[in-house]
Amino acid sequence: MKLYTYFRSSAAYRVRIALNLKGLPYEAVPIHLKRSEENTPSYRAISPLGTVPALITDQGHTITQSLAILEYLEEIYPHPPLLPITPHERARVRAIALTIACDIHPLNNLRVLDYLQKNLGASEEEKLTWYRHWVTEGLTAVEALLAGHPDTGPFCHGTTPTLADCCLVPQVFNARRFGCPLDDMPTIRAIVEYCQNLPAFILAAPENQPDAE
Repeated sequence: MKLYTYFRSSAAYRVRIALNLKGLPYEAVPIHLKRSEENTPSYRAISPLGTVPALITDQGHTITQSLAILEYLEEIYPHPPLLPITPHERARVRAIALTIACDIHPLNNLRVLDYLQKNLGASEEEKLTWYRHWVTEGLTAVEALLAGHPDTGPFCHGTTPTLADCCLVPQVFNARRFGCPLDDMPTIRAIVEYCQNLPAFILAAPENQPDAE
């Protein structure tokens, strides 16, 4: 498989974690978002929105959107599973993952932050205020979903990693990079610390990517 990725993209980071957890080899193809490589005609032919990640499967199919890729990997390569067994447990894992992927990340990805500054005239401090507000609000909700829940374990759900952990760890990486306070999120911090000691998460980390700067 071939994964179009960018070392700091939290969406691509999610997929790298999942591929590693499932032990699936892939070729990483860096798309440098800060150099506008996502806007080249050749990449737009792969990902019309110009976002990463994009996955070229073993069968030659192209899949965009990180959650669609995660679900595809789960269906085609079900072992080890990244979703629990029962429908209500699977729904809980998806709810956590989608809170991050749909409610937090879209408001704070690079193209939105660039638009705030270049098109709306936001200052650097105003951009950071925007970022920290939406990340803090979103992660506060995720903490509420996790804290004290009987299904929360060392991971977001139980004793094995799921799609929720694939989404949480990259989001917290970015939150820390932008100075978001996490003091009131002990459950999130404990889960992320646990995950970050596992080989699949270590190998997927931004600093360990071939395009890291």
